[in-house]
Amino acid sequence: MLSSDLLIDAFDRVSGVVHAVLQDAGPGVLGYRPDPEANTIAWLVWHLARIQDAQIAPLIGEEQVWTADGWSVRFALPFGPSATGYGHTADEVAAVRSSAELLGGYFDAVHARTIAYLPTLAEADFARVVDRGWNPPVTVAVRLVSIIADDLEHAGQAAYVRGLAMRADL
Repeated sequence: MLSSDLLIDAFDRVSGVVHAVLQDAGPGVLGYRPDPEANTIAWLVWHLARIQDAQIAPLIGEEQVWTADGWSVRFALPFGPSATGYGHTADEVAAVRSSAELLGGYFDAVHARTIAYLPTLAEADFARVVDRGWNPPVTVAVRLVSIIADDLEHAGQAAYVRGLAMRADL
């Protein structure tokens, strides 16, 4: 099995969790917060898609789907188009309000681009350094694994919050 096949499987697993979390989720579920500082499902899904988009785009050498395909305009969030959610305050988390359809649409667009990119990589491409700001420098392989780890963490958090929301009868 090629490295790209393994990565496709991992990204598809993220997709499966995201779709399960968003299925039939209304505004109450998407905006549920177990406490005032907690992340909402809407923010978690938006953030994991933004992180994937923001980190895959430079690997491909293209503009992020968020801006190139007009998702930033459709979401109309109260922060700049370069925001990914990193370092967001509780108030900024609460500002990410969206329908499940819009969140799923953006996630799917990012996921589709990622899945289309992975088979283009030859095994030697995984060793290419993409960020010398770390020690050791970050390679394509390390970047992709980092994206998967971050996305799975946030997708799991969203699934947990959905469980809590369902127990709260939302």
